[in-house]
Amino acid sequence: MNLDTANYFSLRTKKKDGSHVDTPVWFVRAAPARTYHVFANINSGKVKRIRNFATVDVAVCDWRGKLLGEWLPARAELIAETDDIYAAFGAKYGLTYRVFDFFSRLGGKHKERQIIRLSDVAD
Repeated sequence: MNLDTANYFSLRTKKKDGSHVDTPVWFVRAAPARTYHVFANINSGKVKRIRNFATVDVAVCDWRGKLLGEWLPARAELIAETDDIYAAFGAKYGLTYRVFDFFSRLGGKHKERQIIRLSDVAD
């Protein structure tokens, strides 16, 4: 399985003590080539770790995080959200995303989202 056909990948971020944390995430392909977008809570550990270390790894996985592919190096940056990015998530994940988004808005968590751009993914 590759990134073009996968629904999830594991995002491996580095902690200050040098250890790594792997988190399964939704993602969408973005322009230019070898670029992807992920969204997360702005207060999440992965966002805090990316602020400290922009070098990350990704690997195709299932929704539980079981790896289905090899680790690929990437560079992460925190960017502003856009309607186009959320539309891409809606197009890829359909009803599942719309339900998730509805409850996120209902619970007030929608305002706490952070978009992560992963570039130079060696797919």
